[in-house]
Amino acid sequence: MSNIISQPVIIRLPQGTSSNSILASKARDLPHGAVISLVEQTAGRGQRGNTWEAAPGMNLTLSMLLRPRNVKPNEQFMLSEMISLAIVRFLQTMLADTPHASRIAIKWPNDIYVGDHKICGILIEHSLSSAAITHTIAGIGININQVQFLSPAPNPISLAMLTGRTFDLHRAETLLAQNILDLVNRYDNPELFPELHALYINQLWRRKGAYKYMEAQSGRIFTASITDVLPTGHLQLTDTDGHTATYAFKEVAAVI
Repeated sequence: MSNIISQPVIIRLPQGTSSNSILASKARDLPHGAVISLVEQTAGRGQRGNTWEAAPGMNLTLSMLLRPRNVKPNEQFMLSEMISLAIVRFLQTMLADTPHASRIAIKWPNDIYVGDHKICGILIEHSLSSAAITHTIAGIGININQVQFLSPAPNPISLAMLTGRTFDLHRAETLLAQNILDLVNRYDNPELFPELHALYINQLWRRKGAYKYMEAQSGRIFTASITDVLPTGHLQLTDTDGHTATYAFKEVAAVI
């Protein structure tokens, strides 16, 4: 195991702009596994400038500090795979007594879906040196108890909407943080990266079969299947004519 810290340290704050920004400002003094959790996040950020809607006190809005010792800068997508898989396992536990547990999947690169509905968004930010990842901040928003969404997001879902139940946020938060820390501690080992990647690929949304995608630049809609996700995080798709192409995030989108 590459890190000896085995339990997360959770700092709960009543309000803040962005848990990622707050954690980044305190990262120098906090250990691997530290968490900043906000009851109300007033300026939550998503990938590429997107915003994240979360009603105060209804969902999990937190950021976790990770200090991997064996992940090189050019392998940083391995951390995305670790974090995504840990969240899948957390949600499988929360939904273990329902038929929804088997429908949880990772929508490339790291959104978490239940069926065709988004339940979790992740924003991962790295601090890099020339030869190492100094630290990683994983910002996570998971819809827990919110049942009405006002943003134009097309397909949000929450645990409460799926089950009709209300969940204890503190217990959920502790379980989530422990899942992430355990999985990162286990897979912070290059010898285990192939195993990690196989688990990630197997958990991908729409992994099997051919589906419609749209290229962002051209607007072209085509049918393709997932071939692989490269170590850089690029998605590899093979269309129905047998042509394989590689896409960076935001260069292609699944048609839902």
